Amino acid sequence: MMIMKRSAVAAAALALTLTLPTAAHAAAPPAAPAPAAAVVPQVLPIGVAVSALPLAVEDRTGYQRTSFRHWNSGEIPADGCNTRQEVLLAEAIAYPEIGPGCTLTGGVWWSYYDEREVTPAGALDIDHMVPLAEAWDSGASSWTAQRREAYANDQGQPASLVAVTARSNRSKADQDPAEWLPPAPDALCRYGAEWTATKLRWGLAVDEAERDRLFDIAAGCGGTDVEFTPAP
Repeated sequence: MMIMKRSAVAAAALALTLTLPTAAHAAAPPAAPAPAAAVVPQVLPIGVAVSALPLAVEDRTGYQRTSFRHWNSGEIPADGCNTRQEVLLAEAIAYPEIGPGCTLTGGVWWSYYDEREVTPAGALDIDHMVPLAEAWDSGASSWTAQRREAYANDQGQPASLVAVTARSNRSKADQDPAEWLPPAPDALCRYGAEWTATKLRWGLAVDEAERDRLFDIAAGCGGTDVEFTPAP
């Protein structure tokens, strides 16, 4: 009888084990999410890069500069510098002194649009390579406010924001390459490549006149590559 009772108990225990999760399963933590795939920079010959740009008609309906919040607290909020100041620090060829509130004193910069050495920091503008209004025309009108802020403060690709003389930046205003090009002849290939890189990074379109001008630039800039990393 004892053997039968033990067998019955064992059978009951086995049945219970099969119907309940094991302790190991019950205690197992949830699976960690798969790591995001690394975004790999892409390098294309300039003519191929221009060909990769989507073609679309531009539409400025509803544009306001305030739709793009800038300058925000930058890549390193704890440093007390905003995006403008961080770009100036990154592009200085002679480093300025940094005072309270990220006040920059001294320092020297190179404005490649017009090939001028510039000092002090207040004599410079930070140019959006593809101006905010042009970005709006080219696809940013459908973005969230957060993505437009990310665009306006983009330091993830050096070409997106560039320190230049206030005069050259204001001459450019919101014009695309069909309407304005930097006055320094040696700046042309770099400018065409960086404009193209910025549009590819953010998935922005070009209109027909803009694309044709970029192809003209590419034709005279053999050996120039366009390097871009798709924006997150």
